[in-house]
Amino acid sequence: MVEIFKTNVNNKRLAKILLNALHNHFPAFSFNFDLDDCDRILRVQGEDISFAIMRIMRMVQEHSIEICLFEDQQ
Repeated sequence: MVEIFKTNVNNKRLAKILLNALHNHFPAFSFNFDLDDCDRILRVQGEDISFAIMRIMRMVQEHSIEICLFEDQQ
């Protein structure tokens, strides 16, 4: 399963800090940023992500980062 989040992360240094923190707290999931995308996408991949969505969002927000689930506009 993959969840996609919109963020306001705007540099690689901050992305790396967040990725390290997320990997430490959620080792069963894979995380990556697409900072070239206009929505500064954070992708999370793993089994049964749904139970951790709110915890992931709270953790990112604790770093003063805006984050929300990406809503498909199709």
